[in-house]
Formats: sequence, C-alpha cells, structure tokens
Amino acid sequence: MEFYGERPVVDLTYSDVFLVPRRSGVASRLDVDLSPRDGTAATIPLVSANMNSVTGARLAATLARRGGLGVLPQDMPLQELDAAIRWVKSQPVTWDTALVLPPEATVADAARLLPATEGHGIVVADASHAPAEGIAVDDILGIVPALRLGTALPDARLGDLARGRSASIDADDVDSARTAFDLIVATGADTVCVLHHGHLVGTLSRRSALRSTLYRPAVDASGRLIVAAAVGINGDVAAKATALAAAGVDVLVVDTAHGHQEGMLRALQAVAGAGLDIPVAAGNIVTADGVDDLVAAGAGILKVGVGPGAMCTTRMMTAVGRPQFSAVLETAEAARAHGAHVWADGGVRYPRDVALALAAGAASVMIGSWFAGTIEAPGELQLDADGRAYKESWGMASTKAVHDRFGRLDPYELARKELFAEGISSSRIYLDPLRPGIEDLIDMITSGVRSSFTYAGAASVPEFRDRARVGLQSAAGYEEGKALPVSW
Repeated sequence: MEFYGERPVVDLTYSDVFLVPRRSGVASRLDVDLSPRDGTAATIPLVSANMNSVTGARLAATLARRGGLGVLPQDMPLQELDAAIRWVKSQPVTWDTALVLPPEATVADAARLLPATEGHGIVVADASHAPAEGIAVDDILGIVPALRLGTALPDARLGDLARGRSASIDADDVDSARTAFDLIVATGADTVCVLHHGHLVGTLSRRSALRSTLYRPAVDASGRLIVAAAVGINGDVAAKATALAAAGVDVLVVDTAHGHQEGMLRALQAVAGAGLDIPVAAGNIVTADGVDDLVAAGAGILKVGVGPGAMCTTRMMTAVGRPQFSAVLETAEAARAHGAHVWADGGVRYPRDVALALAAGAASVMIGSWFAGTIEAPGELQLDADGRAYKESWGMASTKAVHDRFGRLDPYELARKELFAEGISSSRIYLDPLRPGIEDLIDMITSGVRSSFTYAGAASVPEFRDRARVGLQSAAGYEEGKALPVSW
C-alpha cells in the first residue's frame, strides 16, 4: 500500500481515508480471488467475531458454506462448544441446512426464527421418530415459504399451511449449481427440499443455487465446513484447546481484551506446547511490539483492534485504543516480517471499510455487530412497537456478558466483577429488510470489495495490498461519498 501524497503523522481510521483508482488490467469482478491466504481454509476474507450475540453454530455453518470463518465465543461451556463444533461439521456443504418444525408449531413459533422474507422456508415434518439417517420423505408435509408467514395468522398451524407445498429435488440429479438452479425453477417453487436415498439432507433456494456458482465453501481436509473457537487466557488453556481440537475445530483463537500482556504470552506458550497443529490466532493488539511478542509466543494470526467495535466503550472509559486503519497498517507490516497474518477486528460499517482494512494489510476482517442483525445470529427474532424485526446485541465486557460468564460465582464475587464491566449491555440490531440474512450481507460486502480490487488493478488479496493507493480526506469529503436515500 502507498499513500497518495505524504505519509500522515497522525493515526487514521477508516473514514479518514479513501482508495485512489489506478490503471487496471482486471476486467471483471469475477476475475478476483478473495482468498485470505492466512493459513486457514477460508476462501473469502470475512470472519465473524467471537461474540455471544454474533456467532453461534448456525451462523458459523452458513458463513463457512460461502467461504468465511465463524469463531464460536469462549463464554460457551466446553460441552456446548464441543456440540456446536460437531454440529457445524455435520452440516451439508452443497445444500442449505434445513430449518425443520413440527406440524403443530404455529406461525408465531416460526416467526421467532425466520422473518417473512424471500428465499427462505421452513420444512414441516414429523421428526419424532426420525432414524439416524435423517427425516424420511414420508414424514415431510412440505415447505412453508417464509413470505407466507407474513400473511398468516400468528396461531395458524404450520401443518395446515404446508399442505400442497411439497417441492423437492434429488441430490443425485444435481451435477452442478446451474443444474440445481434449473431443477428448482422446474418445480415452480422458490425453495425446495433436497432428498437423498429417500431422506431429507437439506434445502435449496434459487438464490442459494446461484450463490454456489460464485463462492467456494471453506472446508477442511475431509470436505467438512470449517469452524473456529475462542478460549480465554485463564485456567487450563492447553487442556481446553486440546479438547476443542479433538472436537474438530479448525482454528483456535486465544482472546482477551488486552492481548499484549504476560497472561496472553503464557497462554500462547501453553497452547504451542500442546502440539495441536492447527492455526492459532491471538489478540487483541494494536502495535508492532505486540505482534513481535505474540508471534514469538506461538501465534500465527494477530487479532487487531482495541476500541473500534460498535458495542465497545473502552476508548471512552479508559482512553485506551487506537484508530483502526493505522493499527492494522502497522501491525500488518510487522506481521509480514514474521510470516504471520492480521485479522482486522472491529470498526467496519460499510464494504468500503473492509476494502480499506485489506488495503492496510489485513488478511481477513472480523465483523461483529453488523452480523448480529441477521437471521442466522444467535437469539430469537423480536419485534418493536412498529413491527420492525431486531435481535439483541451486547459487548463482551458488558454487565450482561459478565453475568453470562461468571453467573456461577457467589453473589459477592459477581458483584465485584460487575463494578469493572464495560461495554453496552443491550442494543437492538435491526434486520435490514433488503438483507436480512448473513448471506445477503456477504453478497453486498464481497461485491463491493471485488470492485475495489478492479479499481486497484489487483486480482488477489496480496496484489491488492501491494497496489492499493490511499488518500486522506476531510469529514466533508467522507460525507460527499454517501448516497442520498431521498432527494435534496
């Protein structure tokens, strides 16, 4: 990356900078390879943050199916983490994971899982006596399109709505994503059940089939979806990391708010001594010194960012942190000298910010609150007084997170920890009606980033880092770049 003009002497964040177009030989966005090349199997540079309100098994599987990496949070009990990892590994790669409810479930039950939006549906089936190989075709009543949920009464039974809506394709008939698309069109439905040997193996929509032509799933050596999990720096870190590796985790994230501390270095050394042979990410840090120390202790990926997250109050509470663009730029330069990589963690609100993080040298970009407001994020959908769908989100150092993490402590010790809580404990993240699912956001983000690459004349993430030309702008210049939702 080079600056368009003199290198600034002050630290910068994403809104302070912009990308300058230059001569390009990249003719199409489809000629761009977004693989992060950071030692993981990801094929797009997007990582979901290890926050309780962001990454659960459902989001991690969906993200991996489109090439990204989900990081399960360290606050989950080890038994739940083990189950979540194994669940992700069991999910279909070619098809979408079926959302199944029994016939007696109501529209109100379904609406807590899925908004009335195109391209989604609920399989209605009697799974009470489903064999190990899955739900048999004779137990499937049909699919209720998600849009139907918006026109039916809340107490209507899904079994009644599903009758006459049985559309399916056979997995053996699908030899390409294009074939799948054509087969779905031939059924006249938008979403269909996918069957194999008479049992349900997933669902597929026209848009999902189309996406399969644009994305490569992130899979392990056995062809299963990848997933990461986080551990803290306290307790027997090596034992927990070993258990997660045994469950099949593909990337281990050693995480704490202040990553450049002795406790982190001891934790990384313990993990390195366990000989797990999987990539290890660690953070959070914002300086080259932090990179040097964490890499020496055993980290191959550095998680960079203190304070830029939407749920984080660290900078206002403590004055600690650093503008994110400069933090990524410095740490990425230091990481390259060690053969290590950087994940830019936090502060992205538009696709432009993701592109700028990659220009600064990040291999991937971690996203938190942006993904919290999606169908696949943990938690039930809720409606406000105006009927707008949202999900709850909260910071990982907030009072709510403290309760989740230390709820088993005696009241005195829990009260002591509450005194030092930071971050927002409850925030409504509204679903974008046009992009309610994480795949919709992935489409938008990667489309913008691919275009950024073509403007820079880069066909890969390393080329983009080398060719990106960045200029400085005023606050007015930043505002000028925003589209107007209404006329002036």
